Amino acid sequence: MIEFETLRGLTHREVAGRLLAAGWDVSGTGDWAVVWRSPDGAQVARVCAFEPAYGIFVRLCRDLAGHPMLPRIDFDAELSGGGRLTVMEFLRPAEPGEAASVKERWEAAAVGDPITALRRAAERLDAEAAAACSFWGGLDFNPGNVMRREDGELLLLDLFYANGPEIYRVLLEDPAQIAAAFPAQKRRFLCEIAAIARESTTRELAELRAAAAAIG
Repeated sequence: MIEFETLRGLTHREVAGRLLAAGWDVSGTGDWAVVWRSPDGAQVARVCAFEPAYGIFVRLCRDLAGHPMLPRIDFDAELSGGGRLTVMEFLRPAEPGEAASVKERWEAAAVGDPITALRRAAERLDAEAAAACSFWGGLDFNPGNVMRREDGELLLLDLFYANGPEIYRVLLEDPAQIAAAFPAQKRRFLCEIAAIARESTTRELAELRAAAAAIG
């Protein structure tokens, strides 16, 4: 069993090694992060190398702690080099019809529906982040954000995003802008997010790494 506090301050690489050694398995990858599932299946750990946005979702979960449509966050910490580790309860994707029904509720924002308070809080945080966070993408509601607990209860995940394509376009075209937007200690592993590792050609990866190295 892992004491999550011992992972605070490590790099994403070191965290991945600790999880693997403790019997956790990779259960998925997104654009930004790799998700590991605990040996007993009850928890997942979202591990990201460079994470400019996920803290806003964690804040939403903490601001509305106990809300039935938000996941339980068991641990969260920034990692050395600019990454982030977030440990939460295990969830599964919702069925398409379930996701559609949740989207309808979100858009309707009916009085008395728990999703309405969630939407209002998310919109407030989105506005704050748009003013404070470089390359902020916004509020991201899509069917993939709708998840379900093992008891069938539906909830929402990953409601905010950073504009990744723009970050990496600017990195190649105007690296100084990236240096100004993200402190050096927050972008050490800028080129190691999941989408870059998964989708880049050899040439693209070399160009991105060279641009990142040029700004230190």
